[in-house]
Amino acid sequence: MKVLVTCPPMLGMIESFRPLFARHGIEVTAPRVVQTLSVEELKTLVPRHEGWIIGDDPATREVFAAGRAGQLRAAVKWGIGVDNVDFDACKDLGIPIVNTPNMFGAEVADVAMGYVIALARETFDADRGVRAGHWPKPRGISLSGRTVALVGFGDIGRSTARRLLAADMRVIAYDPVAPAVPGLAVERADWPRRLEEADFIVVTCSLTPSSHHMLNATSLARAKTGVRVVNVGRGPVIDEPALEQALKAGQVYSAALDVFETEPLPMDSYLRTHPRCVLGSHNASNTADAVVRTSEIAIGRLMGFLGVE
Repeated sequence: MKVLVTCPPMLGMIESFRPLFARHGIEVTAPRVVQTLSVEELKTLVPRHEGWIIGDDPATREVFAAGRAGQLRAAVKWGIGVDNVDFDACKDLGIPIVNTPNMFGAEVADVAMGYVIALARETFDADRGVRAGHWPKPRGISLSGRTVALVGFGDIGRSTARRLLAADMRVIAYDPVAPAVPGLAVERADWPRRLEEADFIVVTCSLTPSSHHMLNATSLARAKTGVRVVNVGRGPVIDEPALEQALKAGQVYSAALDVFETEPLPMDSYLRTHPRCVLGSHNASNTADAVVRTSEIAIGRLMGFLGVE
């Protein structure tokens, strides 16, 4: 029996998981994946395997139909986000599938908090200056007393809120479905109300039809001049051209982005050139601890679907 793995963090540690697969009598296919494979690549690979552990690939109806016409029997979406997976197609085609929620809220929140600090104190500017042979003294802003508009209050959002509150920041959380958390002193608002109060906008939410381009030209214009933007959620939650224009105009002072509308980030993107942009590689969840924890659960769930002891 063969299983295809296309999740980059898991692929980065794939040798450590081969013995676990081998104990189940499974042969693993581990292609080279930078961020995702194309639909055409997947249509070639997926049908050759009984199981598929999915990353951020375009897991479309077309891909699942090709898989079902071949050997595909079950799939697991590695991680939290499922915006790239057609679950309805799986249901229609009789392909069991599940994701692995609540696996790395703390890890992503750590990166979100690191980005908030980096933008507040402009540590990236000092780093670049020292590397260039200079000795810059960027004058940042203090965190205490600043207000954060936190977009998303799920596992990642709640973990981020705890870190922000520990820094004596004020948090306004936006999430239409997440319940209140006793003991977590955040304020709640409906998007985009009270956005003008925020010194930082921190995006942690998943991508859904309602969250697509939530942060756009209209909402950015509503924010206070000089707001700082962090995104560790999904790239298309932010209208990237609108963010670029806001950076050029100074409406947004700086931005730290782990995710983008197109990944990898195109070489001609303006974001690469802006001096106050900190750029990531959709990597906020990628710690050895989180990858092992999530991968073991993904493997276990896939083996259960395949009926492998």
